Amino acid sequence: MSKILLVEDDETLCDLIGEYLKDAGFDVCVCSDAQSAADLAYEQKFDLFIFDVKIPKGDGFSLLKELRKSGDRTPAIFATSLNTLDDLEVGFKSGCDDYLKKPYELKELLLRVNSLIKRNFSHNFDDFVTIDDEFKFYFASKELRRSGVPVALSNKERELLALFLQNKNRLLSKDEIFSAIYAFDETPSEEALRTYIKNLRRVLGEEHIINRRNAGYLYV
Repeated sequence: MSKILLVEDDETLCDLIGEYLKDAGFDVCVCSDAQSAADLAYEQKFDLFIFDVKIPKGDGFSLLKELRKSGDRTPAIFATSLNTLDDLEVGFKSGCDDYLKKPYELKELLLRVNSLIKRNFSHNFDDFVTIDDEFKFYFASKELRRSGVPVALSNKERELLALFLQNKNRLLSKDEIFSAIYAFDETPSEEALRTYIKNLRRVLGEEHIINRRNAGYLYV
């Protein structure tokens, strides 16, 4: 389960974002000031930071800049009401990976969170993951091998399997899957998704991919 550090001094908004991300399957640690956030970041390993900028005992820009100086390369999103081009420039120079302007839709935040975690996961994950005694999946090439022999899968099936392996035991909604495996200029298809799932089950076994009716898919 991916772990997120959320820093937001608006208690109501913090609770709302925290619960939304927890419902999406993330482990979320929350705090409301820069000093507490720095302490947590040094003490624990996180997969993503979400920082407001205008927070007590410092500010989000300075907080991230100090973490970057210490060698922390955890992906970071600024979610803030500071929305000028100058603010944006300062944010990216501080070391952020994304910048979200308030107000924003929680779904948009989730899409950005998934994108950053997926990108960082693929950079840091071992070259391959062992699925069982027969199968290994190689992330760099997105290649599934059975006893060392490549298994024929379509590009979308490879992308989907990589997504499942990166989110094992986490329920993925159809929208999350579509945003991960389809480009902006492609039209997602539920029928095609069902075909990809069917083919992966045929290769790996029915038990690995569970369909949660009206909710999404779970890889176990």
